[in-house]
Amino acid sequence: MLYGKILPLASLLALTLSTSLPLNASENSFSQAYSDYQAALKQGDNAQIEASAKRAFELGEAKYAKDSVDLANLAMNWAGAIEKQVAPYPFEEKNLPKTAKANELYQLALSNYKKHYGEHAAELIDPLLGAAETAPKLAVAKGLFEDAIEIAEKTANKKLLANIKMAAFARLSNTELYTAKVRDYAFEAYETYKEILPENALDRVKATYVVGAVEYAEKHDDNAIPLLLEVVKQFDALNFSHPYALSAHAYLVELYERQGKRDESTAHCIAIGKMRPWADTQEQQPLFRTEPKYPKSYLIQRKSGYVTLNFTVDEMGFVKNPEVLESKGGVLFEKSTLKMIEEWRYAPKFEHGKPVAAQTTVRIDYFTDKS
Repeated sequence: MLYGKILPLASLLALTLSTSLPLNASENSFSQAYSDYQAALKQGDNAQIEASAKRAFELGEAKYAKDSVDLANLAMNWAGAIEKQVAPYPFEEKNLPKTAKANELYQLALSNYKKHYGEHAAELIDPLLGAAETAPKLAVAKGLFEDAIEIAEKTANKKLLANIKMAAFARLSNTELYTAKVRDYAFEAYETYKEILPENALDRVKATYVVGAVEYAEKHDDNAIPLLLEVVKQFDALNFSHPYALSAHAYLVELYERQGKRDESTAHCIAIGKMRPWADTQEQQPLFRTEPKYPKSYLIQRKSGYVTLNFTVDEMGFVKNPEVLESKGGVLFEKSTLKMIEEWRYAPKFEHGKPVAAQTTVRIDYFTDKS
């Protein structure tokens, strides 16, 4: 997934409690469950938020009509609490039952909201988004996003529309349903964020990264570079490391290497070495690799072979002290491999959040089609 998750707006909806009935044991139980839910929200305890939201919904089923807005609000609370505890799409198998339950709750809320607010009311946006995010089938998710976008387009809330488009892009990119239309969602949202948000607003910076990453993937280097440089600039000003900033540096390494601008590339390798890693403990990650040049004389002879190298990736991600451990086919394969490895760039290995030099081994195979 290339973008951060949009929090359901329904979390802002006030739960309407009926006060016309006399308090009894059931009423007291429901009130306590909802009070527990509110307290858990303040404490930020996701497990307790989910448990109390579940209990409030189950008690609410006995208190409110099945097609009521009150029960829909409780369903939204529980579904949102479930989502906070499961990874976004693609769903992990262990989380499928929870994701299915969240989707069921969102669908219940959507049905009830439609009955009370109408088929095209803005109130439908929250359950539409939730149902889209948890839908097991991509085609269903796509349709729900399109419904949410259609409703949002009729409001005056540009930020809301941009958020929905970015959510749709995040769910549908890297899938078989990624189309030019889905791609345009990200670019349209980015243009909106540029219009209404300051340049250091996190939503705008993240959208800048997403658009830059798309331009990078499409090999529009001259478009990608200024976007990714803007991401790096803003995260530097925000004074904290973010996976997008690290990725932006990594993309810039390859972009500059592709253009033969090695000094600019090196600056971003060094920047990565000074930043927090993707994880406090991680192995070195290749950022840029070139292919070895096949020795012409060996190519004419259709010689095949391989070279196994050991080398150090230093704290800044540079290849140091390469040596041949094993080879087959001839010394020219070794020379070509050693020359190639000088051009490679890595994000360094991290231990306990700090970059360290580390050994690594690679094998380069040389072969020709002998047919």
